[in-house]
Amino acid sequence: MSHPLHTPKTVDPSTADILQYLIQARSITPNDAGTLCFLAAQLIELDFVVEQLDCNGVKNLIARREFGDGPTLAYSGHVDVVPAQPAGWVVDPFSGQIIDGVIYGRGAADMKGSIAAMLTATRQLCAKDKPGVGTFYWLITSDEEGEAEYGSLEIARYLRQRGVKLDACLVGEPTSNKLVGDTIKNGRRGAISGRITISGKAGHVAYPEKAINAAHIAGELVTQLARLQWQKDVPGSQTTLQITGISVPNIVDNLVPASCEITFNIRYSHAYKSHEICAEVASLTNQSKYSAQLQWERPCESFYTGSKTKRCFLSLVEHAISKQRGHFPSLSTAGGTSDGRFFASADTQVIECGVKNDSIHQVNEHVSLADLEIIEGIYTTILRDFFGVQ
Repeated sequence: MSHPLHTPKTVDPSTADILQYLIQARSITPNDAGTLCFLAAQLIELDFVVEQLDCNGVKNLIARREFGDGPTLAYSGHVDVVPAQPAGWVVDPFSGQIIDGVIYGRGAADMKGSIAAMLTATRQLCAKDKPGVGTFYWLITSDEEGEAEYGSLEIARYLRQRGVKLDACLVGEPTSNKLVGDTIKNGRRGAISGRITISGKAGHVAYPEKAINAAHIAGELVTQLARLQWQKDVPGSQTTLQITGISVPNIVDNLVPASCEITFNIRYSHAYKSHEICAEVASLTNQSKYSAQLQWERPCESFYTGSKTKRCFLSLVEHAISKQRGHFPSLSTAGGTSDGRFFASADTQVIECGVKNDSIHQVNEHVSLADLEIIEGIYTTILRDFFGVQ
């Protein structure tokens, strides 16, 4: 789908100009609404080699520029956004209008603001006579807010097939709390959903001794699920299990239900992998007294980036923020999942750093021009320090 507007008219548009343009593209998952072609054109002008990877209706952008032998850094982001209805907004949610120094619009914070700032930072890096050494990748998808089956997962697979190893990956998700740069993510908890079907025996409610109430069994199992202890949890990264639904197919009130379904979601500490979480729950549901069938859905692995003695990207980002803000950021693994999980490995340090997240997915999502300038400065410093630009 083509972009509904013309590209910014200035030769070197400002970060705010770029963000307004991106917001005006109604790139609701998985539609990129022309934003990837726009970014491709901008990066080609900066001597990046650009490829577009299409998979099941999802568009992905892979751009690469090699400055010389050295480490490899990727910037990962997404142009897709969640839907927005006009009700309650101070402006049209796809207008990108500026009011009192604040840009409003869907995706302003999550995460088109980051993309706009990184594009400006990339332009500044490439404007240097000697832009450093190493290789710089842009990895952008239009499938992050949905099922994320054909976006960054496919990009990571594409890179592996070509033998590309990333030393570091910067994800532009909004991570800041009260001030830009006060918090970065050096990992994420994992997530997985489950569905349990309890089988009983139907009967008349007046003769419960002749029936087996699946809802009663489910109630006991729910209690046991809530009491599970997660021994491997580490400080700052706790495992939580929440029941999200309990349902029976009955349509009358005088029938003991023969079946009951429990749905739940687990957000688990980065100290665990999904197979360990599944085994813990299965050890409970496999007990014969529950007559339960367990199914797993939507697994998202946890990941964690610790410090390294050499070429530590975590340390580099911390110091870049300190140079810009005068303080080091807090480290966090809280919140939902992110595409960082697809790139994290023993070889690749993944750090998430972006603007404030207090308005994401909300009515009147926004980012201030001042915050855009700050994150642009942080990104510029990260690029300069990583590629060794003086």
